[in-house]
Amino acid sequence: MHAPVALFVYNRPVHTRKTLEALTLNPESPQTELFIYADGPKPDATKEDHAKINEVRQIIRERAWCGRVHFIEEECNRGLATSIVEGVRAVLAHAGTAIVLEDDLQVAQGFLRYMNDALRCYENEPQVMHVSGYMFPVRAKLPETFFLQLGSSWGWATWKRAFEKYQPNAAHLRAELERRCLLTRFNLDGAYDYTAQLSANADGRLRTWAVQWHATLVLQEALALYPRQTLVENHGFDGTGTHCRRDPRFLSPATPAGISVARAVLEESNCARQAVRRFLQPPWTDRLRNRLGKTLGLHASCL
Repeated sequence: MHAPVALFVYNRPVHTRKTLEALTLNPESPQTELFIYADGPKPDATKEDHAKINEVRQIIRERAWCGRVHFIEEECNRGLATSIVEGVRAVLAHAGTAIVLEDDLQVAQGFLRYMNDALRCYENEPQVMHVSGYMFPVRAKLPETFFLQLGSSWGWATWKRAFEKYQPNAAHLRAELERRCLLTRFNLDGAYDYTAQLSANADGRLRTWAVQWHATLVLQEALALYPRQTLVENHGFDGTGTHCRRDPRFLSPATPAGISVARAVLEESNCARQAVRRFLQPPWTDRLRNRLGKTLGLHASCL
């Protein structure tokens, strides 16, 4: 049995078509069940917004992209965070496993095989709670697969037993990370300010879900499996996404060779962690500006 795929779409017809076309090139797609969650228009949606949403809904019904396709089309806008969390829970209740995609992700032809192999391989390992199809374009030489204590929302998979532990309350997560002195680890030893995202969710300035999943993994001391080279290309950094700005750093070609999954020692790869830290670490000039800003009481952009 192959794990079902949950795909979340909204108002980007060009991205949606490319995502579906890439998915259907996977040899396992005819045996894969696909759940497509199409979010509805916002209250202030324009005619152009409605037209794009309708175009997306026409595209998803154009052909049988996978073996069996289910359509969940919302009349009103639920938002990405609610759509993903509740949609993933529904698919997990149905099948026990789920592979999750969004409409700006293009997967390699070996994506489904890797995901299904990983879900089977670590099905009975409670410490393993996440499988990532994306890998940062780091320069380090890494093994075929390895573990990180880091969640990634760019093409991922999980089990029902793992996602049941997902904690959506950002304020609670922030307090618990602080109480257990895990904020430094949560922020990849200072390489990336995940705490700022968590605080923005806690204060209501942001409404996302992935940073809470990452925090959940850290608090659970859980592991996420990663491939040596990415199997997913994220094309959402073109200015069309709700939460993604233009940033070409994260775009790298997916491996055409595929990734083989074999059981690995259940511990985080220090080499991979350091490589990701170096990749995400802002340039020393930005770090200096941030430190000066804090010292002088100014925002870094004012320096």
